[in-house]
Amino acid sequence: MKTFLWLALCSAPGLDLAYKAKTGHLGANPVSTLLHECGSWALNFLMITLAARPLTRLTGWAWPMRRRRMLGLFAAFYATAHFTVYLVLDRELALGEISKDLTKRPYIVMGFLAWLLMVPLAVTSTDGMVRRLGRRWGKLHRLVYASALAGIIHFLWLVKSDRTEPLTYLAGFAALMGWRLWAARRPLVYGSVTN
Repeated sequence: MKTFLWLALCSAPGLDLAYKAKTGHLGANPVSTLLHECGSWALNFLMITLAARPLTRLTGWAWPMRRRRMLGLFAAFYATAHFTVYLVLDRELALGEISKDLTKRPYIVMGFLAWLLMVPLAVTSTDGMVRRLGRRWGKLHRLVYASALAGIIHFLWLVKSDRTEPLTYLAGFAALMGWRLWAARRPLVYGSVTN
């Protein structure tokens, strides 16, 4: 029952966007709205995933770590939706336009890198892959840091005027990484720090 509630909660932003798209409530530029919302939710879920370990250590709650893989998979889902909207609705699968973007718009390259780094994380998020990879699983899943940072840089480079939102993500990421560095210096109290 709890897993179902978590799935419903994590799916809610996507279902809301789908409903608004179907009923024509995405505003004057629906493609732009979809791109922004899917990208924002990908970053939101990435940040929540990264906050799971500090939250567990600071509060003693077990649920953040138990739900971390699910949260990471939803980050990958929303990032894939963001990428798909860009490819299909924004660029209409026009390879020439996509190639131009990759050569002339660095933020597109950074966004693609962020998504690409998520792919192996999503593929190896099953219990079977955790067992199969053993200790290598934890090392591989440290790619989440690079993916999150690339996603934030993608957003920062994209925005032309008010950078409050991407800078807020950057500040949150810096705080989470700062906590990890601090916790790594206190292994007797906080244990070893992995992803």
